[in-house]
Amino acid sequence: MEGVVAMDAVFDGDWVKRLHGNRVKTGGSKMDLAEQLIADIEAFRTENECDRLVMVWCASTEAYRDVTAVHATIEAFEQAGRTELAAKEAAERDVIAAYAPEQPSEEAVDALVDEAIASTGATSMQQMGQVMGAIMGTAKGKVDGAAVQAKVKARLGG
Repeated sequence: MEGVVAMDAVFDGDWVKRLHGNRVKTGGSKMDLAEQLIADIEAFRTENECDRLVMVWCASTEAYRDVTAVHATIEAFEQAGRTELAAKEAAERDVIAAYAPEQPSEEAVDALVDEAIASTGATSMQQMGQVMGAIMGTAKGKVDGAAVQAKVKARLGG
């Protein structure tokens, strides 16, 4: 292993708070960093005449980011003829979707809401916080909080 030299790494400070070092790439955007990595990998493959490569990839599975309105702008970019921006947004959306936890079915969310209402004894909107706390305490990052909130509100007469 003495001859192994790691390539410069890429990480996002929003996700990795305590990682610092001198072998870290810098770039103007996430896409810029991704393009640098792709170029590094291709250069290594070509220079070393490799048919296949094995890479070690470390990622945090403790963080979750919802797909946001910015990821719904792909169609707007396409309509404006900004295909490069549409492609960038689509790639980012695909990455988020690939690592986002699988969302439970409507029936499973309904069951979570029913169980939380029964366990808290909630009967009115004044107890919505208790119900949401019971659900999100065990299902945070696994369910869409806004969808759960709408269901709780509807069940409690809000």
